[in-house]
Amino acid sequence: MDMKKKVSQELRSRKPVEVVEMVVDNCRSPDGEVDGLTDEYTELEILSMVAIGLSSLAKLPTLPKLRKLELSDNIISGGLESLAEKCPNLTDLNLSGNKIKELSAIKALQSLKKLKSLYLFSCEVSTVDEYREEVFSLLPSLSFLDGYDEEDNEVPDSENDSDDEPGPHGLDDSDDEEEDEDEEEDSEGEEVGLSYLMKEGIQDEEDDGDYVEEEEDGDADSSALQGEKRKRDAEDEGDSDDDDDE
Repeated sequence: MDMKKKVSQELRSRKPVEVVEMVVDNCRSPDGEVDGLTDEYTELEILSMVAIGLSSLAKLPTLPKLRKLELSDNIISGGLESLAEKCPNLTDLNLSGNKIKELSAIKALQSLKKLKSLYLFSCEVSTVDEYREEVFSLLPSLSFLDGYDEEDNEVPDSENDSDDEPGPHGLDDSDDEEEDEDEEEDSEGEEVGLSYLMKEGIQDEEDDGDYVEEEEDGDADSSALQGEKRKRDAEDEGDSDDDDDE
């Protein structure tokens, strides 16, 4: 896909003035030039043009709010002067993996007064003697070169990460704790419910036993009554026979 078509696709029915971030990595730049971007992108703050065969920044439009520019893995060798003119508020610039060979090409970035972070690793210029010292000397505003400051301290995590860091499984730790608490509550609820059912079952069995005993007692009483009745009937018959003899 060529760059102009990629830019149009990334608009997603928005107007250029509404775009804050644009990523057109791995497309094809015609003749090594910027294509599809215009001065209408006045609100653009982040622009990524990685590995698009870019060799020149001459046609880069004026982007007054651009802060971060990703240009790694292209074939740029110079012509960085236009960045100060067209992107005066640039703070982060990645030129790693390009064809920059001389420190003189880096000197053109001196007009970028707000530039804080620069990446040049995998460029031939990074093999120059005292490369780091020379670059920091050329660019007084620079804080980090290839991810490290002048004292070889790495860029702090706070420069790249947000305040809310994910937990060990990609979730916030507090979410994990809440889930654990929910699981414990569910487990306790299941145990209570099971105990209740077991008690109910035992009570039912006891009630059934009482019922059987009552039935047995009832049968015994009925038998006794029937025995007494037979006894009385026999006595009555005896009395009747005596009367007949008289």
